[in-house]
Amino acid sequence: MGGISLFLIPRNLPGITVRKMETQFDNSHSTTFITFDKVKVPADMLIGRENQGFRYIMYNFNHERFVLSVTACRNSRNLYEHAFKYALERKTFGKRLIDHQLVRFKLAEMLRMIESLQDMCERAAFATQQGVKDNEMGMTCALLKVNATKTLEYCAREASQIFGGSSIVKEGKGKVVERLYRDVRSYAIPGGSEEILLDFAMRQAAMQASKM
Repeated sequence: MGGISLFLIPRNLPGITVRKMETQFDNSHSTTFITFDKVKVPADMLIGRENQGFRYIMYNFNHERFVLSVTACRNSRNLYEHAFKYALERKTFGKRLIDHQLVRFKLAEMLRMIESLQDMCERAAFATQQGVKDNEMGMTCALLKVNATKTLEYCAREASQIFGGSSIVKEGKGKVVERLYRDVRSYAIPGGSEEILLDFAMRQAAMQASKM
């Protein structure tokens, strides 16, 4: 029977070369390009059982998606806080930004989405703490991550709009917004893209409905 198997191997095995890859978001990561040239891997470096690697990867996805979601939630709140404080002090046309109805609407939408996301994060954490099986958390974690990355993307955009030109330079009052905006795709893509996760959630729902 064929399948995927997982191995944990040292990077200094003969035939392995590793080089760092530059990414959109930062340089403090370990994203690398690995080349294997006739590498001999000892059988005792197998993780778990042979041909069960795909199952192990799937089990890890829930944890990965949850961690990404919680981090995206915190970053969304960080963007909101910076935008709110800036709106209190920045003046245009003789008024503070916060005194403009449209700016208040932007901030309100950010907060509404963040609080909803916070609730989803806490419910997922509670379910895990209460012992809900990992294979029953798939749809929950999938929808959570989609909500998280869409919230982060919205907050990054609207915070950038509120800061204006200050949000596109890497210094000054808008530097945090500039920095976090570059992070958006690093949350939206790893752990499954929004499109893949939404489709997965509905396939899970259909599977559960067919058993009723």
